[in-house]
Amino acid sequence: MKVRNETDFLGVVELPIDAPYGIHTARALENFPIPGSPVPTSLISALAQVKKACALANKELGFLETSKANAIVDEASSLVASAKQSRSSATRLEAASTLPALQGGAGTSTNMLVNELIANKTGLHPIEDLNLHQSTNDVYPTAVKIAAIYGLRELAEKVEALQGAFQRLESKFAHIPTLGKTELVDAVPLTLGAEFGAFAEAFARDRWRTFKCEERLRVVNLGGTAVGTGLTAPRSYIFLVTEKLREVTGLGLSRAENLVDQTANSDAFVEVSGIMKAAAVNLLKICGDLRLLHMIGKIHLPAVQAGSSIMPGKVNPVILESVMQIGIKVQANDFIVTECASRGSLQINEFMPLLASALLESMGLLATAAGMLAQHADGIEADEPECERQFNASLDIVTAFLPSIGYDQATDLVEAFKNQHGLSDFRKFLENELGAELVQKTLSPQNLMALGHR
Repeated sequence: MKVRNETDFLGVVELPIDAPYGIHTARALENFPIPGSPVPTSLISALAQVKKACALANKELGFLETSKANAIVDEASSLVASAKQSRSSATRLEAASTLPALQGGAGTSTNMLVNELIANKTGLHPIEDLNLHQSTNDVYPTAVKIAAIYGLRELAEKVEALQGAFQRLESKFAHIPTLGKTELVDAVPLTLGAEFGAFAEAFARDRWRTFKCEERLRVVNLGGTAVGTGLTAPRSYIFLVTEKLREVTGLGLSRAENLVDQTANSDAFVEVSGIMKAAAVNLLKICGDLRLLHMIGKIHLPAVQAGSSIMPGKVNPVILESVMQIGIKVQANDFIVTECASRGSLQINEFMPLLASALLESMGLLATAAGMLAQHADGIEADEPECERQFNASLDIVTAFLPSIGYDQATDLVEAFKNQHGLSDFRKFLENELGAELVQKTLSPQNLMALGHR
């Protein structure tokens, strides 16, 4: 194999002659032979955008030659395009895709990976040119925020579609009376549409929270260099570079008033992760409810695959189970984000790579889960005859008559029905005792959902 030699202050390293990266990435690949998740391509893309913005700022201020800056801008744009394509096809990032997310150095290896990917294409120096007026400590957290904002926007779109799917079911099932369940036993009546309306409202809150929490990520520390003081960077660059980043990304970013704070503290990521956890909780709860409704026969879930390797014809709620497992994983990732943020020391968060990996993974998982559930929900059907049978057989429907007949008479009716063995349709019994007109009016969907009686 043909090789090339590169040198740093630690010595010489041999690399494959066609390796798209350099000595810093090669050492990282050797130092961190960790299986599992590589650095997210969304983070590589965000870092490339940061490099582009820094080059534009240095070019405008005369700190970087026009030809060098233009080369960085062009190659950074190409890297962004490659990162987007890597979701579905092999790209120039393939050779670097083994760089693990769980790396020491607060993200230095990932920063240098991007520096080297661009430098090796342009013939520039990965530090003198690509890292000019930068530090991993301001570049990396800024890139994590950019990648997270894009992830939040994608998630918000998917949750909006999920909300819409359940709102359609709310309307579709609005005419079907059913029994509520408390403590997993029959409770007072409502409509099946109201149950699905409650699901839709939960997703509506997720959509709003996801959309709003982007604000927590718009304040960046780019220009602060190593500890937030801007040491080694010109003042003019510090004030210009975030403007260039806004132009490059199209995002409403702003430079932090206190760059030392934003370099040292990661609590904004914890807040955003908490929003992700809330969405995961709703997915877990609602998917669990859908499994129960399916089990007791009120609804039928779409059959998507054979459910058993031994039981012929068995169909399981596999989509719901998959979404629930995603919810559990996101909750675990929230703990990781929280722990990483709390482990930062003094002027840096050394555990930002794991934090970034967990946070961005949660956003991707939740977006996928929302899309899966929305598509699945479109195939949910109500079993109206079974809902009617369960409704008419339940003694709890008598609660709806309390405003008309009072608690004592309602209790007497329940006891009288119990004494007439062999009867299973409590509604017919009530019609005989109270009259069909009163029963029909009281148990109509309109009355059950009227929000109190007049």
